Amino acid sequence: MMNIPMTVSSLLERAEKFFPNKEVVSRTLSGVERFSYRKIGERTRRLSSALEKLGVQRGDRVGTFAWNHHRHLETYFGIPGMGAVLHTINIRLAPEHVSYIVNHAEDVVLLVDEDLLPLVERVKDQLDTVKAFIIMTDKKELPETRLHPVFSYEDLLEEGDPNYSFVKDIDENDPAGMCYTSATTGNPKGVVYSHRSLVLHSFALGLADTAGLSEYDICMPVVPMFHANAWGLPFAATWFGTTQVLPGPQFTPQLLAELIEQENITLTAGVPTIWLGLLNELEKGDYDTSSLRAILCGGSAAPRGMIKAFETKYGIPFLHAYGMTETTPLATVSRLKSHQTGLDEEKMLDIRSMQGLLVPGLDMKVIGPDGEVKWDGQEMGELCLRGPWIADEYYKDERSRDAFKDGWLHTGDVVTIDPEGVVKIVDRTKDLIKSGGEWISSVDLENAIMAHEAVFEASVVAVPHDEWQERPVACVVLKEAYKGKVEKQEILDFISPQFAKWWLPDEVIFMEEIPKTSVGKFLKRALRDMVTKEMSGAVE
Repeated sequence: MMNIPMTVSSLLERAEKFFPNKEVVSRTLSGVERFSYRKIGERTRRLSSALEKLGVQRGDRVGTFAWNHHRHLETYFGIPGMGAVLHTINIRLAPEHVSYIVNHAEDVVLLVDEDLLPLVERVKDQLDTVKAFIIMTDKKELPETRLHPVFSYEDLLEEGDPNYSFVKDIDENDPAGMCYTSATTGNPKGVVYSHRSLVLHSFALGLADTAGLSEYDICMPVVPMFHANAWGLPFAATWFGTTQVLPGPQFTPQLLAELIEQENITLTAGVPTIWLGLLNELEKGDYDTSSLRAILCGGSAAPRGMIKAFETKYGIPFLHAYGMTETTPLATVSRLKSHQTGLDEEKMLDIRSMQGLLVPGLDMKVIGPDGEVKWDGQEMGELCLRGPWIADEYYKDERSRDAFKDGWLHTGDVVTIDPEGVVKIVDRTKDLIKSGGEWISSVDLENAIMAHEAVFEASVVAVPHDEWQERPVACVVLKEAYKGKVEKQEILDFISPQFAKWWLPDEVIFMEEIPKTSVGKFLKRALRDMVTKEMSGAVE
């Protein structure tokens, strides 16, 4: 067979050739703009040319500090297309983490959205390797900035070659992109994606039993383009000729609901906190969401009650998925097997609320204290993965030896597998609650609590206990209409039929907000510290 390299630029070239008139709908600070794939292709080639003129060389890392919009999409292909490495930087990281990853990746150029300039200016004196800053703005004039030297993205494109030829002699195993984990402890860890891995991952997103992404879709990735490459959707959507709707800066649940209605979105993707906000908005307003064929949800376990509300109240199918920065990220997707479609509705919902089946192309095993666990839905162990879009090390990081062993990625996620092969995340290894020598799953408790009609968000953490070692405490945010009207006992009574008595939280703490990570997950480390202090009386 022919040995043709898989390259990121080939994805865009296909869109230019076969879908030149399909659209990318981009929301920026100035409003909504529309670009054909023909125009995106021309602008991307100009970008590659401009970066070369700036002195960017093959293998150099080029950082992006940006929201989801057309310019960011152009960097996805323009940077790897000229042989450099796209480094998407999480704009919500702490300043010390931003400077760490820019220096660790050795970025030579940073492309920065205009409204994010203050965040970069804050760390500019700590950036050791950056030689130039490119400002992405809709305005003709560059904004005032302390960064130097600075260039206008649009001016550079004006000077770039619209007929630039993407580099062809790239080894498909060469790096094309990199992302860093959001780091709940220690410094973020870098993951480098090869051209081959990104192309194969794009194939996987198009499978009927995963996301089923196709040219027919109108796809809105709400998950940030700096969070595991928006789960690979911009790459795959471009390749397949999918219409893309990029929601841009500082979006709200109302804006997302309006975009779904106005643009007839068929597939959208994001973390559970995004969909909790959208669900709240749908309950307040009158929106037409009938175009949606699926919501793709990952990043953390989606509450069963939320899945049920979307599917039964609004008729929106919910695709529960699992992955990590280290897995590019698609690893499992929860879909019913054909023989399960006739099951009782609650049983089908039970299956749909789990993380699902392994995506074709990957291997997995689950390791417990005594070796591989039984597929009985009960025995717990750590999920291990391997495959062509699974990382095999962290970028220049000694922590690789803890996560990558014997050819497997040890995910740190504790799971069970049922007899059908369906994966269920029980907890992160560090979030499991050990009470009296037995394990309690914070995820199961959270899902049960969030099924209560008054609950907006819930997170369960362990607090030290003199007798039992650890005990669960539930932190709950109520919906506005229920604040002050629900008490601890009502929550405990609601979930008690589902669990053994010793599983029930010792305390329910009502909060205005639960702290979250930079990618919208509950920040359990900070929450544990807060709750432990409060329970010990350290907080007045």
